[in-house]
Amino acid sequence: MSLIENRAAIGPLHRHVSLRADSQALPTVAGMVQTLRPSEPLHCIRPDVIAAAAQSFTAAFNGDVLYAVKCNPEPAVLRALWEGGIRHFDCASISEVTLVRRLFPGAQIHFMHPVKSRPAIREAWAVHGVRDFVLDSFGELEKINQEISTDSARPGLFVRIALPETGAVINLSKKFGADFETAVALLRAARPLASRLGVAFHAGSQCLDPLAWRDAIALAGEVIRAAGVRVDVLDVGGGFPVAYPDMDPPPLGAFMAEIDAAYDRLDMPGLKLWAEPGRALVAGGGSVVVQVQLRRGNMLYINDGVYGALADAGALKFCFPTRLLRAGHSAGAPDQAFGFFGPSCDSLDVMNGPFILPEDVAEGDWIEIGQLGAYGTCLRTAFNGFDRAALVEVSDRAMMDTAGYEPEPSSLAA
Repeated sequence: MSLIENRAAIGPLHRHVSLRADSQALPTVAGMVQTLRPSEPLHCIRPDVIAAAAQSFTAAFNGDVLYAVKCNPEPAVLRALWEGGIRHFDCASISEVTLVRRLFPGAQIHFMHPVKSRPAIREAWAVHGVRDFVLDSFGELEKINQEISTDSARPGLFVRIALPETGAVINLSKKFGADFETAVALLRAARPLASRLGVAFHAGSQCLDPLAWRDAIALAGEVIRAAGVRVDVLDVGGGFPVAYPDMDPPPLGAFMAEIDAAYDRLDMPGLKLWAEPGRALVAGGGSVVVQVQLRRGNMLYINDGVYGALADAGALKFCFPTRLLRAGHSAGAPDQAFGFFGPSCDSLDVMNGPFILPEDVAEGDWIEIGQLGAYGTCLRTAFNGFDRAALVEVSDRAMMDTAGYEPEPSSLAA
């Protein structure tokens, strides 16, 4: 089977097949660049890195682990997570539900978007066997109840609560989550309708503070006690952070220690724990190789940008690990900080970084940008017609881990 498949940003979930040939060793990124000499972005998936991250997280967390599919829905990524032991999937759309059910008929799918369309609720329930739904309003509870009322089975219902500011890069409670009084009322209303009842929260994307989970679990406990009804599941959400060149979060164990201690303080022994990690499972398992099209001082014009895989480098100003891939490159050139301009004819398509590269980088060179397994491929658009890209699976290690960035040999054979 070919190790490469051309893909467009439009409908990537429907145009992807497995790229891994089990009988064939996966290539390296440098090897693929040497062979292909790509003139368009090359997305590189590291299945072994993803599987290992999944194994580590599931071993550390004392409950069920639901992968947040929105973070990266590429089938190659989902298969690697399955290899790593993930059997539960947090889906936010009917397209994600359909994809997961097609790939894994035996998977447990949970529809964890607090606002869903009525057709999506009906299809998830009747066609795909989804039984768990999250909500944060009485309007959503009414929709769910009405759309599945013809069935004698009862759904799992999960009330999502809003959290105070946690210091996360993206505060999701500004958009979702019920306040204290509403959450109490929702739990009371949902209990007679639910096969299992849960409380859910989300600390926010890339939350660096383990104490955010301590405080959120304590708040969830107050809501449960005020409601005075049996609650079966506490979903501690996602937001577990990973390292970037300018961010060095505490180790995963620090977050798990706070979760376990806060759970013990609840003194609710029948309460089961769930988590919804995304970035923590897949960030290190993806990168993109871009090509320099022009250099102007310390700014490099490259063939991918904020409307492609590098949205977080623009809007959120994330820094990512980089390495130069060039035939015959000498390791003697000192490093320099660069910024990137993307390929679109839009002055907002800029990523200031800094991105550290040898000072002699030039037009025609390839650059691998790492730690892009989270939200790299899935945020791509077709804006300005720059939607062509290829995706390969590779054997390389992650470009970065919590111990710091460890560059791999970057030169290509001449």
